[in-house]
Amino acid sequence: MKTSQNIVKETLKDLSEYFNSTDFSKAILLGIALTIPILVGIKLDELQIGITITIGAMLASPSDVSGSIRNKITGILFATLLAMLVSFIGSYLHLSLWLLFPILGGLMFFISYISIYGFRASLISFSGLLALVLSFSKVSGGLQPYERMLLIGLGGLWYAALSLLRHFIFPKAPTEYYLSKTLRLTADYLRTRGELVENKDRTELLKSLLNTQTSLTATHETLRDILISSRTGSGKSEYEGKRMLIFAQLVDMLELAMAHPVNYSKTDILFEKKPEELKDFQDLLFAMSDRLNTISVHLSNLKRLPESTTIEIYLEKVREDIFTSEEIYDEDLLMLRNLYKYQKQQVKKIEKIEWLLSNPDRQKISFIKSEVAKRYLTKQNYDLEVLVENFNLHSNIFRHSLRLATMTMIGYGVGMLFEVQNPYWILLTLIVIMRPTFGLTKTRSKERTIGTLIGGVIAVGIVLLTQNTTVYGILAITSLVIAFSMVQRNYKASATFITLSVVFIYALIRPDIFSVIQFRVTDTLIGAGLATFANLLLWPAWEVQSMQNTLVETVKANRVYLEVIIDFYNKKGEVSDEYKVARKKAFLEMSDLSAAFQRMTQEPKSRQKNLDKFYEIAMLNHTFLSSLASLSTYIINNPTTPASENFNLIASRIVQNLSMAESILNNEINSEIKEEVGNSEDIFDAVFGKNIRFSEDEKAQKTDEYVSKLEEAHLVREQLKWLLAMSEKMPKVLRETQF
Repeated sequence: MKTSQNIVKETLKDLSEYFNSTDFSKAILLGIALTIPILVGIKLDELQIGITITIGAMLASPSDVSGSIRNKITGILFATLLAMLVSFIGSYLHLSLWLLFPILGGLMFFISYISIYGFRASLISFSGLLALVLSFSKVSGGLQPYERMLLIGLGGLWYAALSLLRHFIFPKAPTEYYLSKTLRLTADYLRTRGELVENKDRTELLKSLLNTQTSLTATHETLRDILISSRTGSGKSEYEGKRMLIFAQLVDMLELAMAHPVNYSKTDILFEKKPEELKDFQDLLFAMSDRLNTISVHLSNLKRLPESTTIEIYLEKVREDIFTSEEIYDEDLLMLRNLYKYQKQQVKKIEKIEWLLSNPDRQKISFIKSEVAKRYLTKQNYDLEVLVENFNLHSNIFRHSLRLATMTMIGYGVGMLFEVQNPYWILLTLIVIMRPTFGLTKTRSKERTIGTLIGGVIAVGIVLLTQNTTVYGILAITSLVIAFSMVQRNYKASATFITLSVVFIYALIRPDIFSVIQFRVTDTLIGAGLATFANLLLWPAWEVQSMQNTLVETVKANRVYLEVIIDFYNKKGEVSDEYKVARKKAFLEMSDLSAAFQRMTQEPKSRQKNLDKFYEIAMLNHTFLSSLASLSTYIINNPTTPASENFNLIASRIVQNLSMAESILNNEINSEIKEEVGNSEDIFDAVFGKNIRFSEDEKAQKTDEYVSKLEEAHLVREQLKWLLAMSEKMPKVLRETQF
């Protein structure tokens, strides 16, 4: 149970992380971008112009997400261009009711469909949707459509200029933030593994470990884009080169951790006999976690990084626990020795990070070449064929776009029918809440509704306390900044502050503020209800429908990763770029599978068919990847003997099993096909035999080479046996699963 001191410490840590985040700095930038045009407009008695420029800046801002500055500015400019075109068209929709609804629906569909090109494209799409919705408002009513369009473009350029200025003033800020975040998440991952060793009820901790792994993988992708794109765009710098190497150490730390999945049933029995060894292992993991957290805090001010020998002390304790025994060939001892080697490698990674941060001589650093680093970037396909291929009901984005177009027409019709004050607020709620999957839409609807109600109550309280317009203005801007900084972190809190901002902005324009609050809450409830209804009944995109494709990509990525491991074990030599790319792909696909399963659990119970089977398949793939990482880490970091014929026979059998699983998922073979006689245990023992054999002379000498060969034989044999068992099980489970 957490003490009050720990709660205070965690709260202060979260606040510090929030104020140092790119979300907060972007929100401050947006606050400046929105405030200055209005203040200048008031000063020059051209408030309408100031407000319209502000709208342009706001419409450009969603694309300002973490990544390389080139991608940011490109996204901002495309969002600005789309907002200009949509705003111009939207300005004429009020002229004909007969044209309004079909054009509204058509524009909503095609703008939303742009998000087929990935995350940044989805943000550009959102800018277009928001521009269309705001074209129904009367905030720029005194301007001609072409004037409004040009001023919105000016606002977008104004925001782009501010974003560039921020980058030139604080060029290292995104790198430092995401590198610090990666350090913290890696620390959390190691701490959770330490807690897992001791706890017997591990369900929640395993879920937490998987969630942290998913967050780490996503953060790796963002940091990879920032570091690699900046190096290729501006040339190689020592700072970026060192950060790239630190990032590489952290990626390796995650793989090392995954490469050593703990057999808890064995460790529980072992550590019951020797509880002091359990505590030493756990203390070492906690010490590494604490050190990574300390480095993350002092990353930008390394002179204050305190020296520590805690890790070395605990590592020595673990070494003494293991190497005092005279017995060499003992299953438990071999397992502990492999765990010790893993911990020692992790310690070396942390030491390497600290060395890189200590400003070593440039000549001593082996930088990663830019042309090599570029291969690890995930490239988005922007070909026209992507639009054509997904233009059908099998595509989640197509169905989402169709659903959104239909509901915006219905939502605006409902607003007009019941003569609500601002029917475009219903549309605003719809475009913000509706997502391609039911689970996320349901969560957003709930959080949006609760946040709006809380914001409405707080606004009423403030209005009752004061009727000062200056206070309203300050609160409007402050609330807006906080709201934008919380969108990705806590959507409920963001919705609360958005409501406060909207209410206080209208309070400056209209005297009947209580009426504004009432309509705001009503419109949000209508929009949230329509969004949930649409995702439930209109071309619903249940996760089970796309799970088959997700699994295909995961199994395929694991198979390719295994093939490059087999190739390396046979050829030895340097680690190829193909290996690193295959490893990255396998980790990303596993992260996608975990996220897909989590979304499935949020759907209605009636749609969670075979949930236990999908959980089993997800865990099979996760364990399989961990075992692959374990095998590859060992053979890459240790001298190994030539690959035996037995190794290649079993390895090829595993590849065949994975290929069969892919074929089942692709419906290329009958899922009812008769299973082959025999099981993985029989097949394995028929090839490898039941014991690891060494000559009596080797056993008597007990040289380091003998011990090394013994460890290699034990680890490779056990991992192959485990991989074979899982690969045999995978097609069986898939045959029993209905998609």
